[in-house]
Amino acid sequence: MEDLIRQLLEEIGEDPSREGLLATPGRVTRAWQENAAGYGQDPGAMIRGALFQAESREMVVVSDIDFYSTCEHHLLPFFGKAYVAYIPNGKIVGLSKLARVVEAYARRLQVQERMTRQIAECIMENLEPLGVAVVLKAQHLCMMMRGIQKQNSYATTSEMLGAFRTESKTRAEFLQLLRDRP
Repeated sequence: MEDLIRQLLEEIGEDPSREGLLATPGRVTRAWQENAAGYGQDPGAMIRGALFQAESREMVVVSDIDFYSTCEHHLLPFFGKAYVAYIPNGKIVGLSKLARVVEAYARRLQVQERMTRQIAECIMENLEPLGVAVVLKAQHLCMMMRGIQKQNSYATTSEMLGAFRTESKTRAEFLQLLRDRP
């Protein structure tokens, strides 16, 4: 990968042998290994490894989960907040695992729409709750630094499964909880 980065630097008109760029190929390689760490993770296993029996059937919401991802179209970052909810059906999962699932999918080349769906489906398949809701709100550098160059725009995506899809009151309660968060 370091050779590719040196070649990229040359292609854009830079001199990879100048002092400020000497260590750049190594730094970029390490950054991409971190940015793509999600490919080596199994988000479903994260959930299955932290399940607990519980009688609760009330909504569980984890909000304001920071995430950083990379747009597969331009290889530029997009970043924002994730809001994840589920309704237990005899089992709960460690709350940090929901954030880990978000992180595992974010650390791959992505589009926000697919990432939203992947998070929701992973939780639904591995926790088997009565319903799952996921909302992502993000800013995309591919819109901010190039093309349309809109600095203050956000993309919001949602995926509602189970009771969140079929029960309008449940969906409304979730969305109200997002508005009321501290």
